[in-house]
Amino acid sequence: GGKILREETEPNGGQWWSAQDNYGKTWWVDGGGEIGPVNFQTPIAYGAFNVPDNFEPDFQVPWPAPGGIADMQGGMNRVRMPDGTLNHFTSASGVEIYRGHRLPQDMVGDLLFGEPVGRVVRRAKVVETEGLTQLRNAYPKSEFIRSTDPLFRPVAVHNAPDGTLIVVDMYTGIIQDAQFVGPGSYLRRKIDQYGLDELHNFGRIWRISHESMEPDRRQPRMYSETAADLVKHLEHPNGWWRDTAQKLLVLRQDKSVVPALRTLARSGGDQLGRVHALWTLEGLSALDAPLVRELMKSPDTRIRIQAIRASETLYKAGDKSFAAEYRALAEDRDPDVVIQAMLTLNAHKVPAYEKVIRAAMASNPARGVKEIGGQILRPVMTYQGQRPSLADAAVNALNLTTDQRRVMQRGEAIYREVCAACHGADGAGAPMMGAPEGTRLAPPLGGVARIVGHRDYAIKVLLHGLTGPIGDQEYPGGVMVPMGSNDDEWIAAIASYVRNSFGNSGQFVTPAQVGAVRKASPRKMLWTVPELEASLPRLLTNGAEWKLSASHNAEAAAYATGSTPGARWDTGGAAQQPGMWFQIELPQTVAIAEVQIDSAALPAGRGGRGGRGAPPAGGRGGAGAQEPGAPPAAPAQGAAPGQGAAPAAAGGQPASANAGTPVSATSAAGMQAPVTPAPGTPPGASGTPAAAPAAGTGAPTSSASGAQGRATPEPAAPLATGPVAYSVQVSPDGTTWGAPV
Repeated sequence: GGKILREETEPNGGQWWSAQDNYGKTWWVDGGGEIGPVNFQTPIAYGAFNVPDNFEPDFQVPWPAPGGIADMQGGMNRVRMPDGTLNHFTSASGVEIYRGHRLPQDMVGDLLFGEPVGRVVRRAKVVETEGLTQLRNAYPKSEFIRSTDPLFRPVAVHNAPDGTLIVVDMYTGIIQDAQFVGPGSYLRRKIDQYGLDELHNFGRIWRISHESMEPDRRQPRMYSETAADLVKHLEHPNGWWRDTAQKLLVLRQDKSVVPALRTLARSGGDQLGRVHALWTLEGLSALDAPLVRELMKSPDTRIRIQAIRASETLYKAGDKSFAAEYRALAEDRDPDVVIQAMLTLNAHKVPAYEKVIRAAMASNPARGVKEIGGQILRPVMTYQGQRPSLADAAVNALNLTTDQRRVMQRGEAIYREVCAACHGADGAGAPMMGAPEGTRLAPPLGGVARIVGHRDYAIKVLLHGLTGPIGDQEYPGGVMVPMGSNDDEWIAAIASYVRNSFGNSGQFVTPAQVGAVRKASPRKMLWTVPELEASLPRLLTNGAEWKLSASHNAEAAAYATGSTPGARWDTGGAAQQPGMWFQIELPQTVAIAEVQIDSAALPAGRGGRGGRGAPPAGGRGGAGAQEPGAPPAAPAQGAAPGQGAAPAAAGGQPASANAGTPVSATSAAGMQAPVTPAPGTPPGASGTPAAAPAAGTGAPTSSASGAQGRATPEPAAPLATGPVAYSVQVSPDGTTWGAPV
């Protein structure tokens, strides 16, 4: 049997169906956010990229047939008067790209979706200019389909095998959820007025045909056809036939057609047939590098792009030689090819990818190259649509970044292969067969303070192993064997998974943090719990004695330590800028292992990658950016090092400039832990305070706490979200700054 291959992407933002165009880009629409189509500038596998002019002006304004009954859950705010019709998208659904062959050719590639509250079907032209896509209503101030029948509720549109379009119509009086039609509500009064609650459970399916041509009456018989017959369908003019044939070929895994597929991909007369042949080879694990390289040189732009995308399978499997082609194609004459090369370089973090993208942006005048390249190099929150807490129940209402979900996926695989035998599939500890009931081979991992506390606990156990009792409990498994022979990425993945599974919620562990502990703790013996706990950094507890100051909103600086419940320090309305600072002076000399900074995020100005706020920088419950509206996390505290602790900078990144040497600070003048000085603020400037950068205007932002020092943002233009980078400096004598880390 086969298996499903899963690869994490950024949240697609959509609801209620998806569609694919002829070149493999997936399309979604967002209903609840009243946007319509979302995140369509690039395939979602590469990120949720958007630009301000995704849509022509007023694209989200529907144009229902006049004579409506004003039955919108938004009340009169969503009614166009005097028509009584919907004035803005509120329930876009059932998206499709027309890929058939029995409607006019100018419809091929158009985007269609229903708006059941408005009783319309929108047809949008997909207009591509200089590598960017804009959607435009094909019928200005009108719609592809609209009806005055109050029961017409188009919820889905589909390509049909006969080359036409199918519209699924719920044909019902009420389309809204129950919470919108409660007693006394605006909508309930409309329902009672028109008797809409008596008209339901009908349902209709409409075929959209054209008077100039008949539907294709040929019946598909693909289940009974040979693999060779299916290959012929890859050149069918109807996308439904091509997709179905490709799916069946991949499911059958019949390699006898590989030569025919290679011939079709290399020299077929139909562009789309060649695309399907290429991806069928990929699905059969029969893709080969010479063919892909040949197609990368095709005069057909679309074929070059598809060859880049397909080659990623070979690159991920170990053929890193494709990096040279990716770099070369970033200089292609066509902006769409350049953009695909940049996306691929970034997705796989090909060496020197940033340098190549900067060069492409500098040399290529196309706006799309500059927009997409700029967002890759300086990610901005352009994500649109539903957050994963709504779109994906698997994330338990928490919004992880794409990279964090990939880490969790890898960590889960490691856990199942290595850890579950002793700790149990559920993390509760595997029962010991033949022993008294309740005897576990290994300790439980869920709800354990040691696991979700300081990350070094999990890192050190994984690197060096653990033996002896845990508390007053002995375990038959006896010993947690060292896993330090695995690389830092492996250790970080399993540590992050355990810290965020089985009911746990902790900061993610990075490979750099593992590397810092590995370097600082070259231990050869297994840890015992008492030894391990003594080695961990400990929170400073004398916060009431700290002297706090800031470049902005200094009178609120005292809120930064979390001593006032629910209060935080921000910049008093000023947007984040280089040069802002926050300083904490400690009352006496102390060795500092790390500084942790907790900052809240702001929503992006126009939605976008992260639209409703940046994903939590620290993972599930970790210190870092929070979703707006979430309870503010307690500001993270400074930690004094335990034996073997690795000094680290803000946010837990290893302080490579002085790793392994805890820094002493003088009292009174203060040990200052800055974060890279802004231009014009030399590290050695006498009296220069330490600072934490703040987020944009109007939201609870940075809480810098923990060690005396300075946090300043990396030089950059003001962003729409909270702080994204700090560098830290330490002043051992209270008058000069050390090297930034």
